[in-house]
Amino acid sequence: MPLITLQDAELAYGLTPLLDRANLVVQTGERIGLIGRNGTGKSSLLKVITGALALDDGTVARDDGARISLVEQESSPPDAPTLRESLALCAGFEQLHDERERWAAEARLTEYLHRFGLDENQATTTASGGERKRAMLALALAQKPDLLLLDEPTNHLDIDGITLLEDLLVSGPVKSAIVITHDRAFLDRVATRIIELDRGYLHSYPGNYSAFETRKTDQLAAEAIANRKFDKFWAQEEVWIRKGIEARRTRNEGRVRRLQALRAERAARRERMGKVQMTLDAGERSGKLVAELEGVSKSFGGAPIVKNLNLRIMRGDRFGFIGANGAGKSTLLKLLLGTLAPDSGTVRLGTNLQIAYFDQLRAQLDPEKTLADTISPGSEWVETAQGKKHVMSYLGDFLFAPQHASAPVKMLSGGERNRLLLARLFAQPANLLVLDEPTNDLDIESLELLEETLQGYGGTLLLVSHDRAFLDNVVTQTLVAEASERKGVWKEYAGGYSDWLTQRPKIEAAAPASATEKPQPVARPRSKAKISFKEQRELDALPAEIEALEQEQHALTARMSSADYHKQGAEAIKSDRLRAAAIEHELTQKFERWEALDQKAALSS
Repeated sequence: MPLITLQDAELAYGLTPLLDRANLVVQTGERIGLIGRNGTGKSSLLKVITGALALDDGTVARDDGARISLVEQESSPPDAPTLRESLALCAGFEQLHDERERWAAEARLTEYLHRFGLDENQATTTASGGERKRAMLALALAQKPDLLLLDEPTNHLDIDGITLLEDLLVSGPVKSAIVITHDRAFLDRVATRIIELDRGYLHSYPGNYSAFETRKTDQLAAEAIANRKFDKFWAQEEVWIRKGIEARRTRNEGRVRRLQALRAERAARRERMGKVQMTLDAGERSGKLVAELEGVSKSFGGAPIVKNLNLRIMRGDRFGFIGANGAGKSTLLKLLLGTLAPDSGTVRLGTNLQIAYFDQLRAQLDPEKTLADTISPGSEWVETAQGKKHVMSYLGDFLFAPQHASAPVKMLSGGERNRLLLARLFAQPANLLVLDEPTNDLDIESLELLEETLQGYGGTLLLVSHDRAFLDNVVTQTLVAEASERKGVWKEYAGGYSDWLTQRPKIEAAAPASATEKPQPVARPRSKAKISFKEQRELDALPAEIEALEQEQHALTARMSSADYHKQGAEAIKSDRLRAAAIEHELTQKFERWEALDQKAALSS
């Protein structure tokens, strides 16, 4: 029996249906990526699956005895003396009568807390947002669910936390999962199927997000053609019905009924949601030098955040900042902007800077102000790159209805607040754009449009983000907080996130720890570190083996993305999914082995 079966599900808030006779079947072993625009009802669907929210109509069936765990978007452990006590209270461990079962559950909780880098004795009141999110993920995994439901799990996690979660979902104890996320790299690594919630319907696409994008493009093109044909035929029928007396005398009653059916079908057709319209004015050119740091250091409570950093940012640079939670990315931005003084060293800002700053905590938004006052205080007009625009029209570009313009900011959801802050930033010219975690809570379509807008931006960009695909698509340089044992050391790399991954092992193996530190002699490898003949043969064979696996992966993805793939039998589909997961695991192992042998060969030469 499937884990979950949703049949003819209907759910509405107000007049807009979130689920409109939707159907869904979740099988054991599936990892489903649930995507859709903000406000379409993705979180509500997860609550329907758990039973926390009742359908207006239709049925939801769950496999008897199946354990379902949900980690909500803003879930947080309750206050308690320690994280461990708080999570044990959430899980109800004290209600387990079997002592061995309780001991095993507590041991699993301790294991996952440690895997997520958490101190089980830390007070919940001192835990950061990222630590609270990791704690709730650790608890969900420790409960060994048959189906794990995750609502935006990557929010508040750094890249190391995200990749750890990916590893646990792909090769850990979780049997099945449904994940709401805007992180495309996460979906490409984890998902075996994409479910899109669009205008009340659940559309299924086999494979990961990249496979979905290809099929979705074709589907939207076909839908547009079908709608145009329908509208043309409908218009012809409306012309016919409005002809003169002679035509009405001879009209066919069957044709009249068909026209009435066409009208009903057209009225029921729900158009795709509007698209955010983003434009960004780079304003006047800044000076050639934007910011320069010389020997800058900064510490808090004795812990170094920045240590002896030399950095020069020139006009047109696009810097991405990468580092673990607490590494000091936001602090470094404030040092660069001159709003925070260094403990030592100098910070020099360039000339003619027009700065727009997106704060990850959205502190710039006054919760009591209206949307219109937030965008254009004291005026009904907004100056944009295309000229003056009425504030109502400008808010409409960011999908805010006119009737919401007088609503207070505090009524907005997280995604809506992000859109409002972007609207406010983009309403003013800026030749230095500073974005601190701008992708949180944005749906994928809005995120990709933001990418496109930034790619065409003519000014200088400083970006903090844990979204790996976003970094790859936007930045040209990265500044990375080095490993924890060298706290405060930042290093510059060319390219985006993927380029950093490629460069990192080579540079770390053969270069000094940081451009700001004196070079240290590289230790000569001992003779026992030399690569053996057998290892050299293995290294030589690995590229061909990886290429063969990648070709098989591409062929398998193409087959699973074909239009008639659903006609395959259940066993064939299951076999393909298992093979896809196995290929991903084999590729990871072979790339790691290749890297290890390649480094060993370099040391031997």
